[in-house]
Amino acid sequence: MKLSLLYRGPLSSCNYACEYCPFAKHQETEAEHAVDAAALERFVAWIEGRTGDQLSVFFTPWGEALIRRRYQRALVRLSQLAQVERVAIQTNLSCRLDWVEDCDKRRLGLWATYHPGEVARARFLAQCRELDARGVRFSVGVVGLKEHAEEIAALRRELPPHVYLWINAYKRVPNYYTAPEVDAFTGIDPLFPLNNQRHASRGQSCRAGAAVLSVDGDGTLRRCHFVREPLGNLYQPSWEQALQERPCPNETCGCHIGYVHLDHLGLYETFRGGILERIPSGKR
Repeated sequence: MKLSLLYRGPLSSCNYACEYCPFAKHQETEAEHAVDAAALERFVAWIEGRTGDQLSVFFTPWGEALIRRRYQRALVRLSQLAQVERVAIQTNLSCRLDWVEDCDKRRLGLWATYHPGEVARARFLAQCRELDARGVRFSVGVVGLKEHAEEIAALRRELPPHVYLWINAYKRVPNYYTAPEVDAFTGIDPLFPLNNQRHASRGQSCRAGAAVLSVDGDGTLRRCHFVREPLGNLYQPSWEQALQERPCPNETCGCHIGYVHLDHLGLYETFRGGILERIPSGKR
């Protein structure tokens, strides 16, 4: 079986406090950390037991996970499994990076986000250079706020040319960008116009639910993070019955980790080999 799993466990804390970020601003208790650790261990152990499958795992935490050693260890373990084609994670890149040397870096990918209000550009770029020197595939992104336009342009100038810089359009305000602003961001990220819209999705064919599933910490399966209807539980024997083609029930899809799976957009070809870590084909 070939399947991608988007895992989001109970973790809900972040060491950053970006105003535009939907991630929870919460400090976990020791008991809450223990619950998250147990859920993560159960998930990793389940993957370890799926010999013979072809699995990809994408961690999309509701906060920052890589400052927690348990998530670093999880990526190390998963990257070393023959049945895991790719393991990736969203991160603000504020952690130490020496742990990546214990990974099979052929299978590891990082989706790194720069937050200008939370970290100095020089510090973030130093982390990017270290990743590059260590041979880790990664993309870099930033939320496309107008007040960060100069920072985004500077980031593009200072990143290695082979590193893809994506810009997440700010969609909370209708018609947020002027035409020249769209042009400027498109000059940095050629795929920005694709992100700067909500794609009509109701009734459209989507790989989510058939080749891609979202998994909660307790094992609850959904077709994606944006459709709340549960399909079953990963830890129940009958979970594979959930794998079937279904048209999208939502009117629109505006997030990359959702719309990238819409068949009519053809983005599996655009991101061939880098779907989870958001690296277009042709980039390292």
